Amino acid sequence: MKDLIIQIVKPLVDHPDAVRVEMVEEPSQITYNLSVHQEDIGKVIGKKGRVAKAIRTVVYAGAGLQQHKRIYLEIG
Repeated sequence: MKDLIIQIVKPLVDHPDAVRVEMVEEPSQITYNLSVHQEDIGKVIGKKGRVAKAIRTVVYAGAGLQQHKRIYLEIG
């Protein structure tokens, strides 16, 4: 799932080398922490959060089929 998030985000940003995804797994949930270069946060979030919502939709759909835990994507 980390690879999917990276492949979605890298083409959107000006600093693709700064894209990092960290996974934190707990008994009932998995949280993916996405970090990008400070200048690229606006591009990943998009106007009114539309890009972030689209990324989350893809991640939740893909992960929901594989895991029986709640999936969260945090962008920062």
